[in-house]
Amino acid sequence: MRIVLALGGNALLARGQALTAENQRENIKKSAASIAAIAKEHEIVVVHGNGPQVGLLMEQNAAYQEYSPETTPYPMDVLGSQTCGMVGYMLQQELRNIDMSLDIATLVTQTEVSKEDPAFANPTKFVGPVYTPERAKEIMAETSMTFKADGDYYRRVVPSPMPKDIVELPQIEALLQAGNLVIACGGGGVPVCIEDNQSTGVECVIDKDLTAELLAEKINADLFIILTDGSIYRNYGKEDQAEMKQATPAGLSEFNFPAGSMGPKIEAVCKFVETGRGSSAIGSLFDLDKIINNEAGTLVTQGEGIVYY
Repeated sequence: MRIVLALGGNALLARGQALTAENQRENIKKSAASIAAIAKEHEIVVVHGNGPQVGLLMEQNAAYQEYSPETTPYPMDVLGSQTCGMVGYMLQQELRNIDMSLDIATLVTQTEVSKEDPAFANPTKFVGPVYTPERAKEIMAETSMTFKADGDYYRRVVPSPMPKDIVELPQIEALLQAGNLVIACGGGGVPVCIEDNQSTGVECVIDKDLTAELLAEKINADLFIILTDGSIYRNYGKEDQAEMKQATPAGLSEFNFPAGSMGPKIEAVCKFVETGRGSSAIGSLFDLDKIINNEAGTLVTQGEGIVYY
């Protein structure tokens, strides 16, 4: 089976953990063990998140500029490519440490977005460190950056446009056909606009799950899995919560899921199922082998209705 795996941020850094290389590696070791367990039986593409990693690099850039004002911070597309190399390196190293027979390739991947996307008219995605209102206004006066209130402080906001295409799609396909486990489209891919056959980096953030879904469509995956904290639940956190074993886009449309957490993930898995190419699933990284056999997580398929555990 050809499978696209979207790794949530908790697979790299658990909530509340310090953003250290040591913590990241320990989490990646656990992620690698789950992925390696299925890698021999299936064609795998891994798409990982990079939010905390890019945020840390932005803070380091900002701190260094205070020391050296002439050293301007690197743009977000460059920082995104840095994290693709860093996370990809750790993942492929730990996967091979588990099974030296695995062939693994990490590909820094460009994802095309449109300058006409309405997201560019209303930046909403918070990124980077916090600033006082005074400092935020100073930076906005000196640069083209936009800042908005985030609690008592201000943070930079950037657009989050829809992924339009994946530039290195032929290379991903070639690596898969050569028998590689491929790590690609990290962080949703490095955002670029293409005009007159020229690619230019863009200051924005692409939703990783939406890019993973687009990739699953483009390579005709049989299964698209978003690995996060667990399954889809009805009325999560309430007394009558119930874990879904199997669901359909029609059945899920009857519920309202939080826009800041499960909502976009469900949108992505339903979108893939509705293309008719295959099924989707949402579940825990550590149940990956069981998710594939519909013994854990929530499988999303065509049809009607919902089955609970």
